[in-house]
Amino acid sequence: MLIGTKRGGTTSLYYDILKEPQVVTLFPSAKYLPKANETKGVHFFDSNYGKGERWYRSFMPTRASRRRAEKIVGKPILVGEASPYYMFHPLAAQRAAAMAPDAKILVLLRDPVMRTYSHWKERRRGSAEPLEFEDALAAEQSRLAGEEQKLRDDPSYYSYAHEQQSYLTQSRYVRHLRAWYELFGAERILVMASEDYYENPDAVLRQVAEFLGIDHATLPKGEHMNAAGGEGISAKTRARLAMELASDTAELELLIGRKLPWH
Repeated sequence: MLIGTKRGGTTSLYYDILKEPQVVTLFPSAKYLPKANETKGVHFFDSNYGKGERWYRSFMPTRASRRRAEKIVGKPILVGEASPYYMFHPLAAQRAAAMAPDAKILVLLRDPVMRTYSHWKERRRGSAEPLEFEDALAAEQSRLAGEEQKLRDDPSYYSYAHEQQSYLTQSRYVRHLRAWYELFGAERILVMASEDYYENPDAVLRQVAEFLGIDHATLPKGEHMNAAGGEGISAKTRARLAMELASDTAELELLIGRKLPWH
């Protein structure tokens, strides 16, 4: 499971992982349907949990199709999904651990300041955010007030504000990753930096393959997908947010046991 982060490059990384010969696509495949890309994620452990385990497993290859794929490749195959809201949703970790405790968890994290700004730009690009960046940050806590508790109290509840207007809150990575570490253990989680991935995608994909226990195929990788264009963040705002998020990054580095390129 590739669990995050939103606006961190998960789409690009997921489709790069699909290029590895031992990784198969979710069902139904774009090879047999008129759709542009393979299914990336099904958002089961966050927004679609009420549809049940049978619905979730309907996206996974059958035993027969797995056997066929393994015969073609000559080695064991894997299947995965990328739903970047999983890391932030308050119930996703425990739901995933209950149903798929042996899953391996991939996390791709971007400079939290730039992730925050890119998240806002994405909403503005879709005409879904009426507020300017600074105003949206100022409104964030009032928009999110009580939403996490509603999600915990009612498994069928969906919060647009929690998923889509939590610009700065979602960038406090360590607060959301702790639950995954507690439930899955550090040995089942691989945390990568978006900046490392885009600078040297083959090296990061090699690291992913080793973590997943599969062979790595050197293929063209690192295409930027879902990029949000437009004007950049002001230097003053970037410096202020970097200072505000510095302690979160320091805690994150202690949790994952490595330095991150944006610190």
